Amino acid sequence: MAKLLKIDVFTDVVCPWCLVGSARLDQALANLPDDIEVEIENHPFYLDPTVPPEGVDVGAMLREKYGRDPAEMWARVESEAQKAGITLDLSRQPRMFNTAKAHTLTRLSKANGNQHDLANAIAEAYFLQHQQINDDNVLADIAVEHGWDRGDAMDAINDETELDITAQLATSAAQQGIRGVPFFVFGEKYALSGAQPDEVFAQALDKTISEL
Repeated sequence: MAKLLKIDVFTDVVCPWCLVGSARLDQALANLPDDIEVEIENHPFYLDPTVPPEGVDVGAMLREKYGRDPAEMWARVESEAQKAGITLDLSRQPRMFNTAKAHTLTRLSKANGNQHDLANAIAEAYFLQHQQINDDNVLADIAVEHGWDRGDAMDAINDETELDITAQLATSAAQQGIRGVPFFVFGEKYALSGAQPDEVFAQALDKTISEL
């Protein structure tokens, strides 16, 4: 009989460390035995809730905040991404966008059973294909590839009630003590913060599975 492993994932699709962390999680999951059934639930978290719909220039923001060349700060995450098999060049995506619509689309994909795949696809479109994920059509294109009707997707990401629910959940996550992402909870017991090395994900999975 298969064992069910529940994993709660808190990420933001404009967070480069989340891209790396999700990749490492997926690599660890690929090594699990066949009798482990994995259920991943993605939860909204805003890396910066103040970002306007049109986005902000990330490089300019980092220079103003830290007084350093952003390339120096990007180098570390780009190096870690490379180790995870991701070719990442953060200079090619100059803007950070508000992610309320992306999170709403992901949240409402729970019924389709592919939240994690959809969230990964949006993050990859942003970081690797350098798309403008504040554009409704970009999000709708990704939604259609993951089982959505295009019109339904457009309605969902422009539904003020659904956007408000997403915002409330993102605020709630921060109030519960989640200060940064990626953040993972295994089996509703063990938390893992950050894009940890591969062996740390493997250890967390092994420990959780041993107690199922």
